[in-house]
Amino acid sequence: MKKIFIYAFLLSSLISLWGCEKDNYPGAEISPYVAIMDVRNLYRGQDLVLNNDNLKGGHSLAAMVISDHTGGNLPEGLLVVQDARRLSAMRGISIPLGADAASFVPGDSVIIHIDGKTLSRVNGILEIKGVTKGDIQKVSSDNPLTIMRVTIGQMQASPDNYESMLSVIVKGTFDPLPQPTDVLSGDKTLNDGFGDIILHTEADAAFANNAAFVNANYTGIVFNSEGKEGKLTPQFRVRTGKDVQELSSQIQVAPVLITGFMSDVAGGDGNYEYVQLMATTDIDFAKTPYAVVMTNNANASTPTGYPSNGWATGNMRTYKFSLSQGTAKKGTFFYVGGAGKLINGSGSTNISSSNWIRAFDYTKNDGDGFGLKTGGLFANSGNASGVAVFKDSTVTASSTPVDAIFIATGGSLYSGSKGYRIANTDFYDIINPLTMAQQPFYRQGSNTLSLVYNTADLGYFNMLGGVYNPALGKWVRARAQNNRLLTKSSPITDIEGEGATVLK
Repeated sequence: MKKIFIYAFLLSSLISLWGCEKDNYPGAEISPYVAIMDVRNLYRGQDLVLNNDNLKGGHSLAAMVISDHTGGNLPEGLLVVQDARRLSAMRGISIPLGADAASFVPGDSVIIHIDGKTLSRVNGILEIKGVTKGDIQKVSSDNPLTIMRVTIGQMQASPDNYESMLSVIVKGTFDPLPQPTDVLSGDKTLNDGFGDIILHTEADAAFANNAAFVNANYTGIVFNSEGKEGKLTPQFRVRTGKDVQELSSQIQVAPVLITGFMSDVAGGDGNYEYVQLMATTDIDFAKTPYAVVMTNNANASTPTGYPSNGWATGNMRTYKFSLSQGTAKKGTFFYVGGAGKLINGSGSTNISSSNWIRAFDYTKNDGDGFGLKTGGLFANSGNASGVAVFKDSTVTASSTPVDAIFIATGGSLYSGSKGYRIANTDFYDIINPLTMAQQPFYRQGSNTLSLVYNTADLGYFNMLGGVYNPALGKWVRARAQNNRLLTKSSPITDIEGEGATVLK
C-alpha cells in the first residue's frame, strides 16, 4: 500500500510539472515539410489558401519531380511532383509554373514553398496555384524515381489517389488491336485486364507517330477530368517515347480456360472433385487432344521435395486426365473430374447432363499416364494445389500449359529448375513484365498470386468468372475468386449462371 502511495505521488508530481506546458514534447520542433497526401486531403471542393494553420505549422513540400516536358505530351506548364511522406503512401500533385516547368526534369529533388498559395482543382486536376520558380529550391538531381505498378481498375476506383503520380500500366493492350500502320497519336482505349482507360497522346508529341504496340508496359501520369457532380475520370499520359516498352508483337490465344473448380465438397471428396473449363474456340478433342493435370502438395503427398518433373511428377503429387474424345463449342463450359458427376458430393444434384469430356473414379484408378489413385486430387491441408491445361495428351517436365491456376502457397513448389510451369495469364507471366527476367515457374519472380484455401468440407465452388477476349488473346476482366457455398440441392446454374465469358 505504501508503494502504491509513492507511485501515485510521483505520477501526480509529473502531471503537475507537464500539465502547464502546451507542448507534449518539450524541445520538439514542427517539421516545415508537409506531405502531399495531407495537402490533397485539405481540398473540399472549393479553392483553399494554404497557411500555417491548415498546414499544421508546415510551409513546404519536399518532393521529387516526375514530369518531363521534352516529349511534349504533358499538360502544358505543369510541374508534377510526388512524395511518400505520409504512411509511406505515394501521392502526387501538379503545380502550374508556365514555361519554367520545363526547367525541372525527372529525378530533381525539390523543396517548394506553398504557404500562402492556393489549392484548386483546375479542369479536373488538383493544383497548387501561385507558386513561382523563386519558391522552388532544387536540392539535387538524377535521383532514382519510384514508379508504382497500378492497375487500371485501381485508377478508376480511386482516381484522386493516383492523380499526378508516376505509375506503370503492365501488359496494356489496345482495344481494338492496332493495325500495322497505327500510331500512338490520339485517344486510344488501353486495357490491362482490370479495366479500360484512355491513353492520350498529343498530335504534336515528339513520339506521336511511334508504332502502337500489341502488348506493352506504359509508364506515365494520371490526369483527371471532372464531370457532373465532381466525378473524376482518369486519363493516362506517357511522358516520352521511352515510357512505352513493347512486350510482345504476337497474340497468343488460350484455347481452354480454367473457370472454376470444386476442390472440397460437403462430405467425403473421393470421386466428387471436378474442374470447370471453357473453350475459346470450337474443339474436337479426338482431333486435338488436351490434358488436365492437378497437383496436390499436402505434406503426405509423395514424392516429397521440389517437383523435379514438374506437372509430370506423378505418384501422389500430380494426376493427369487425358482429353481425347468429345467436343466443346466456343464459349461453353465443360468438365473434367470424378465419375460421381454430382455438384457437391454424395447425395447432391446430378450434373451428368453437362458436357463431361473426361470423368472416372480416381479413387480406384490411376491417372492417364501418371498419378496414383487417390482420395483427393486437391490438398485440404492449406498447402498448395493447382490445375493446369495442356494442348497435348503428353505432359513432361518441360511442357508449358495453356492455362494454370494455384490455390495457396505452402509446400515444396519451386527451387532453381524444379517447379510447376505456368502460362502467360491474368495471374502469371513467363517473362517478368517489369524486369524482363525469365520466370517460367509458379513462385518464381512475380508469379506469386494464388487463390485462398477454403475451410474444408463446406462445399465451396470456386467460381473464377472474368471476361476473355480471344481477339486480344487476354483476359480483359481478370479472374477473381468468388466462393459459392453450395447445398446438396444447388442447380447447375449456381456455378454457370455468373461464370466466365468469352467474347465473340
